[in-house]
Amino acid sequence: MAKQPLAFRMRPKHIDDIIGQTDLVGKGKMIQRMIEANRLSSMILFGPPGTGKTSMAMALAKSLNLRFKVLNAVIDKKKDMEIAVEEAKMSGQLVLILDEVHRLDKAKQDFLLPHLESNLITLIGCTTSNPYHSINPAIRSRVHLFELSKLEPIDVKKAITRALGDAEDGIGSMQIDITDEALDHFAQSANGDLRAALNGLELAAYSTPVNKDQIIDITLEVAEACMQKKSFSHDKNGDAHYDVLSAFQKSIRGSDVNAALHYLGRLIEAGDLESIARRMIICAYEDIGIANPQAGPRALAAVQAAERVGFPEARIPLSVAIVELCLSPKSNSAYSALDQALADIRNSDTGDIPDHLKDAHYQGAKTLGRGVDYKYPHQYESGWVKQQYLPDKIKNKRYYQPKQTSKFERALKQIYDKLKG
Repeated sequence: MAKQPLAFRMRPKHIDDIIGQTDLVGKGKMIQRMIEANRLSSMILFGPPGTGKTSMAMALAKSLNLRFKVLNAVIDKKKDMEIAVEEAKMSGQLVLILDEVHRLDKAKQDFLLPHLESNLITLIGCTTSNPYHSINPAIRSRVHLFELSKLEPIDVKKAITRALGDAEDGIGSMQIDITDEALDHFAQSANGDLRAALNGLELAAYSTPVNKDQIIDITLEVAEACMQKKSFSHDKNGDAHYDVLSAFQKSIRGSDVNAALHYLGRLIEAGDLESIARRMIICAYEDIGIANPQAGPRALAAVQAAERVGFPEARIPLSVAIVELCLSPKSNSAYSALDQALADIRNSDTGDIPDHLKDAHYQGAKTLGRGVDYKYPHQYESGWVKQQYLPDKIKNKRYYQPKQTSKFERALKQIYDKLKG
């Protein structure tokens, strides 16, 4: 029988062996509490690839010494689930670990539902899809939903170190000398996918010839070749990474499309879609704002498309959005105005809300003068009527200062000036 892959062999055997996901399995957290109470409930684990969904499911069953069966909603047929139910009837209970649970067809769902209700079957579904979009409501209402986070490089490095030191399930029996740079590269370039990191490490261990001292030297060059990614410059504190992110955002703000694409390329090489997405959406609202109101929704749509298709194709919608963001007119007038309003609220007494604006939907409000003199704008032909909205102490404040970098905001400025005139 062929030896199982390293990533499979290193799966946790107990909840305490799970790496990362402390918000679920840490002390006092929900899944840890289930184990301590010896009461495992049906659940769906969802999150990015390589975050350990199936591994966690198996570890939970093993922690409570429960019999479990692993099936795949795509490959395995309804007959396989019928066999699982018969096994549960004989043993009293069975944990059914169902990969690709979002692909469960109606016939399989209808068959499983009564057995979930009776608790004969404890279902642990695993999926990379958002269960609110992809899981049938009938199933979703009968399970807990737990989201697994992408592993941090420090978590991946911990798993690699464990594999290097485990002579039984890992590769600890091999004489391996791995450089710090190589270890960092495996951890960083995996982009939170522990399976990818362990697959790369296994390839490096078995494909690298021993040196004259019969030791396998895993260098940065070897790690780059096995992960099929060039090393992305990170220092110990991650400063280089944040320098690239800073340059990326400032290039968009500065309308330099070539520089922005260059730094986008660096981030793509690092596989850091999460940071790319965050910076793009922030730029669309912080730096472009109402100068191009569609920039935000279109940036978000590009990010969602990129997340849906994954790399390498994700670079295509990202590049389209970056070009638009760079070449859009820029305005920070909206959030700058809000920041000034927040500064007043935090640093001074801004006064009370005018009585005519206060809630008048209760008995006695009129007696207190609440809402009495309020003028309803829709009753006026222009749809606008002059009245005071700000508190007395700041009634003449003007937070919003329109810019004239775009046709859209120039039009807003004309309306603003007219209303304030």
